[in-house]
Amino acid sequence: MSTSPANNLSSDKNLDAMRHFSETYAKRTGTYFCVDPSVTAVVIEGLAKHKDELGSPLCPCRHYEDKQAEVKAAYWNCPCIPMRERKDCHCMLFLTPDNDFAGDKQEISLEEIYTVRESMG
Repeated sequence: MSTSPANNLSSDKNLDAMRHFSETYAKRTGTYFCVDPSVTAVVIEGLAKHKDELGSPLCPCRHYEDKQAEVKAAYWNCPCIPMRERKDCHCMLFLTPDNDFAGDKQEISLEEIYTVRESMG
């Protein structure tokens, strides 16, 4: 399955890169993906789309007046400063084990992401 940013979806290359980053970061920080895998899939898709469009994985769960300026400031580039400093992920991608929405997974397959992508589409 090949997609392009032109159809409002991320490229497969950046989608896989952001999936790999998310899995590695969760394992390194002792955090877990949301118990609802569609949340994880949508956030990873958003990160990959921003990487395609902006060159950086800007947090997809916030509104920005100027996305390019935000990328340069780097505060909201994933992992954002609140995540790095306090393990506080607004997107619910990286959740501490005591979070009510934390699942027990630190991995998600591309197939799961594609399934969510198709169901939204």
